[in-house]
Amino acid sequence: MEKKHLDLRLAQMTAEGTRFRAGVNIGVDITWDDLRARYDAVVVATGALVPRDLPVPGRDLPGVHFAMEYLVQQNRTGAGDAVDSQITAEGKHVVVLGGGDTGADCIGTAHRQLAASVTNLAIGRQPGTERPEHQPWPMNATLFEVSSAHEEGGTREYLASTIEFLSNEAGEVRAIRVAETEYLDGRRVPKAGTEREIPADLVLLALGFTGPESTELTSQLHVPLDGRSNVVRDGNYQTSHEGVFVAGDAGRGQSLIVWAIAEGRAAAAAVDRFLEGETQLPAPVKPTDHAFAI
Repeated sequence: MEKKHLDLRLAQMTAEGTRFRAGVNIGVDITWDDLRARYDAVVVATGALVPRDLPVPGRDLPGVHFAMEYLVQQNRTGAGDAVDSQITAEGKHVVVLGGGDTGADCIGTAHRQLAASVTNLAIGRQPGTERPEHQPWPMNATLFEVSSAHEEGGTREYLASTIEFLSNEAGEVRAIRVAETEYLDGRRVPKAGTEREIPADLVLLALGFTGPESTELTSQLHVPLDGRSNVVRDGNYQTSHEGVFVAGDAGRGQSLIVWAIAEGRAAAAAVDRFLEGETQLPAPVKPTDHAFAI
């Protein structure tokens, strides 16, 4: 999304009375107790930003990064901000692990930074081009997609299991050892005898997210988390603490922006009802609603 659209929305919200206080780390710069004492209602809408890691040998080598480390830096550079020790793909063999939207963003950015090559690896099978029978409309079918980033070039490989990151003499990543993925007892495992190396000067992990950044939430606010590390909430978006609500990925888990928008509106209605005893605001979804499935 072009930043001008965000700027317009931020300007509108500011004119309507919203006060934005950037650079404040809740739980560090201000404790949760102080926040609750200052405001009658608090909405946790922090997203699910904890990245999924890949605990294989060589993971700590310089040159192996989470995707968001790379993408956020590029956004700041594009906005004209100074970035210390920027991660760049220029002249490098780049390998992106993960086939989702975040991975596609990494592919497009690496091409714009003039990478020597870009390879995208996915551990699973390549999806089909037609809707599967077990995912009829209106379900969100798993299909092979070619985004604008993929059209810019690079190689996409499926059934590729990462075994190890290999280093050069300087101790930096130089390659990835992968093997063909095989399915055994419902598990995806590397197939013996299929190991090979792929050159990699820069590896970007775009493997999804495991939940919200919850250390301060659980240590200071003591809210419970569910089995997927999401903040537990009731049917009114409220946590176990009266007046503290949660909306979006922090309560639902990693999802699409349309769910975040709908939950934001519904949570606003819940907060209005909590403060005023009633509300006229729309509540398009419930915390328990999910995408259509059979």
